[in-house]
Formats: sequence, structure tokens, C-alpha cells
Amino acid sequence: MAAVAGEIPFQSQLVGRAAELAKLEEQLAATASGKGRIVFVSGMTARRPDGTIAGIGDISEQTRQVCENIKAAMESAGGSLDHVCRVDVYVRNMEHFEQIHAVRRQYFKPPLPASTMVEITKMTSPDYLIEINAIAVIPE
Repeated sequence: MAAVAGEIPFQSQLVGRAAELAKLEEQLAATASGKGRIVFVSGMTARRPDGTIAGIGDISEQTRQVCENIKAAMESAGGSLDHVCRVDVYVRNMEHFEQIHAVRRQYFKPPLPASTMVEITKMTSPDYLIEINAIAVIPE
């Protein structure tokens, strides 16, 4: 992609990051003022409510189930995915990055939560391909 005169390369990425930081700042201000709650959601895997594992061998289906589980946890806490300000993503294969993000974009809308993705060798079940932890600030 050619840069337009006067345009900073990666300008859209910088603007996106600024929006993410603004979201985080707003959420932290709500918490610091006593007008918000911090919610920690950890260990979300592709386990369905009935106890079975969704999408064995299918990273897109497992990511979808993990996102549904986070969504359900947030709703039970009185919030939504819009309140998530950070996620830590643990994957068995970093080469699934694009597939994972394609699904995540269906659930998390801009400004996106701050995110870290780490490849690991084992999870609590050999059938799990992904696990996500989330931190949210729910304004009161």
C-alpha cells in the first residue's frame, strides 16, 4: 500500500490504538470514581454448557464457543462484550492467528480490547485449541 503525501504510515493502526486507549481510560476512570466494577473472566474454553467440547480440531468453531462463553459470563455479571477492556489469548498454534481474529471480530467491536496472544504447548484437555481470559469494567 502506497502512502499518501502527508499521511503517516500505519496511521489507521495508530488511530485504532488511540481509540482502544480511550476506551480503557474511560473504563478505568469509572472504576476509580467508584462508578464501575471490574470483572475478571478466566479459563474460558470451548466447553459447551452441556459439558461437551465444541469444534474438536476446528479453531474457528472453538473460538466461536469461547466467545459465546465470555459473552454469557459478561451478561451474567450485568455487562456485555463492549465492557471488555483486555483479553489474554492462549493458543496451541499461532498459525491460527487470522482464523481466530476473523471470529473475534464478529464478537468484539471497535474500539477493541487490548489483547495478548501466546502460543502454549498444553492445555487442560488435549482437545482444546484456545483459551481466553478477559477483564472488563462495567459502569454502574
